[in-house]
Amino acid sequence: MTPGEEGGAPLYLQLASTLREEIVTGAHPVGALLPTEEGLVARFGVSRHTVREALRLLRENGLVTSRRGAGTRVVAPVTGGDTRHVMSINDLLAFAADTRLEITSIDTIVPDGASALRAGLAAGTAWLEVRALRRAAEDDVVLCQADYYINRAYAAVGRLLPRHQGSIFPLIEDLFGVSITEVQQQISATLVDAELAAALGVAEGSAALEVRRSYVPRMGLLPRSPSTPIPPIASSIP
Repeated sequence: MTPGEEGGAPLYLQLASTLREEIVTGAHPVGALLPTEEGLVARFGVSRHTVREALRLLRENGLVTSRRGAGTRVVAPVTGGDTRHVMSINDLLAFAADTRLEITSIDTIVPDGASALRAGLAAGTAWLEVRALRRAAEDDVVLCQADYYINRAYAAVGRLLPRHQGSIFPLIEDLFGVSITEVQQQISATLVDAELAAALGVAEGSAALEVRRSYVPRMGLLPRSPSTPIPPIASSIP
């Protein structure tokens, strides 16, 4: 996405999303310096304030670090090799085999800049947030916490979720007659914070993997203008 194309999101968030995508795909590999503030201003035609806010979000998400006089350097261990494109939802169902989903909360949220960037959502838009624990079916051990962000066009699925223990996305396909044709997946290393550590029963600061998936429907299933990217049905961060 080029900043300015997605009118609903602030410019600094659009720029942060663009730079994050370039980092993930390897255009700016780990250890590389990002262009200077002046370079980003010239490239994207935005203000210096917009550039600084975008870089601040990238720092908050642990993707870069900045030092006065030394520039902004990519530090996150995410590269093109950590990004996979899965063409069918069936490829993911095996990951949930022999597990059950325990939904702990369902809310409608409007994410702010930092949380929107982390989940790959447009800031200032409403999403159905579903938080759940995935447990091993055999011994009920908690395997991960999963945060799902469902496009508000499909928010009615929330009525069925309190009694649902399987994968959510086939349920959306059946309920709305849509077809998820692409799942974009990004994997990165992270440290478990206090809240998540309590849910998982592990020590705070433990190492973990964060997986972010975006579920994209077949073109034409959602209304959009020619300049707007196809919006995802949902994102999840297990």
